[in-house]
Amino acid sequence: MRWWAVGWTVAVVVVLAGCGASQGGGPAGGASQGGNSAGPSAGTPTPTSAGPSAGPTGGSPSVSATAPSASAQSCAAGHAEVTVSPGDAVERRLCVRPGTVVSLVLRPRTDDKRWTAVRSSAPVFVLASGWRVDPEGTARASLRCAGTRAGAAEVTALAKAPDVAGAARVAFTLHVSVVPYPAGR
Repeated sequence: MRWWAVGWTVAVVVVLAGCGASQGGGPAGGASQGGNSAGPSAGTPTPTSAGPSAGPTGGSPSVSATAPSASAQSCAAGHAEVTVSPGDAVERRLCVRPGTVVSLVLRPRTDDKRWTAVRSSAPVFVLASGWRVDPEGTARASLRCAGTRAGAAEVTALAKAPDVAGAARVAFTLHVSVVPYPAGR
């Protein structure tokens, strides 16, 4: 087996184990991941029409889901929304079921940088599409998760000052784990 295949295998196992480690805490299980997710990690979906939900620390908006999620496994299913506002953590983790569509909303930045692109480290597991930046600076992307495969991907959002030469830099990273349904379903 090639060295990079072993590396990816180890990385996927670690990510999947990390997603499973937050299951035991009930509604507070998501707080073990830095308090950066609400909604799906709590096992109870919240409608997106109610707006973004506050995280368990009472801080910034985080994740909400509109389809039933497997409460025992604390992973989002169907549709989930991740909203990133200025001052939020630069990294988040999200556990989803196969076939889930995640709406990524990046609020306007307070510095002089603008959102420029979203990239996925593994498009076979999480495919970024539908990228657009609204006139007020809010960026949106649709992340389509694999329908039948389990795996992990890092989705990075790039930002750059419009009047400065050079490449855009990573300003936000979403670690997405696609976890299959339990065998008894």
